[in-house]
Amino acid sequence: MPMYSFEGKSPTVHADAWIAPTATLVGDVVIEAGASIWYGAVLRGDFGKIIVREGANIQDNTVVHVNEGVCEIGKNVTVGHMCLVHDCTIGEQALIGNGSTVLDQSVVGPKAMVAAGAVVTPNSEVPGEVIAMGAPAKKHVPLTDTARGWVEYNAVIYQEIAKRHRDGVELIEE
Repeated sequence: MPMYSFEGKSPTVHADAWIAPTATLVGDVVIEAGASIWYGAVLRGDFGKIIVREGANIQDNTVVHVNEGVCEIGKNVTVGHMCLVHDCTIGEQALIGNGSTVLDQSVVGPKAMVAAGAVVTPNSEVPGEVIAMGAPAKKHVPLTDTARGWVEYNAVIYQEIAKRHRDGVELIEE
């Protein structure tokens, strides 16, 4: 997988994390144990630091970037496919739905769900254990039983499939 040092700062990846061979990490990026970064994802810590906490997963084609400071993705968070996570804080076990955008200085609370395609605008807060919907994501409703299931178990599912990819993916040479 491509990892790049930038101005003397290099990514740090725990030995128990899994990084897809086509993911790209640049600069001040920390990936903790059991976390997974999937195909095509880009994490660019050139202005500030990105921390992906233990057990979190950043799925295919997602971009994570930060201004000055820290962008923190909490323990057992799921960031779905094709998301933009920019200079924000995502609480433990939150789920960011496919195609969502979470912008500067926003905070997504623990066990919250940002619905697919939602846009969390700068300097806003999504409380814990709600679903945030819309663009902008101003409608917050309590987690349904189905949503709670996704929030509580998706990280575990991705921890298991990451192990299978670590052990089973092979480049096919033509």
